Amino acid sequence: MVEGREQENANALAKADALRRRTKKFAIRIIAVFRSLPRSPDAQTLGKQLLRSGTSVAANYRAVCRARSKAEFIARLGIVVEEADETVFWLELLTETGIVRPERANDLLKEANELVAIFGASLRTSKRGTNDSIDQ
Repeated sequence: MVEGREQENANALAKADALRRRTKKFAIRIIAVFRSLPRSPDAQTLGKQLLRSGTSVAANYRAVCRARSKAEFIARLGIVVEEADETVFWLELLTETGIVRPERANDLLKEANELVAIFGASLRTSKRGTNDSIDQ
């Protein structure tokens, strides 16, 4: 029984490490898009929003991994979901306004949506058995 629990912990740590690397890579790609934006006021304003939310996904996921309680874990994971979803919004806005070409944003949009789905599912699972609504 103890060996099974140790294996589960090892698997969870490996998954967390993979997600830390994945979110950091995502943040680096967001930075690259920001650096390639035109210097126009609208592009820079929207780009700064993208930069803030996109890099926040990685930073806040690191905080999730250091959570000291289930409540803190859930709260911080909720922030990750919000920031990933906000990143989707800014990418869509930059694309739909013609500031970023769709072919430049499509892979990032796909990744951002996958991160929303992954972290959203984790949040719903984590909330089971708590007094918080699962659907939030």
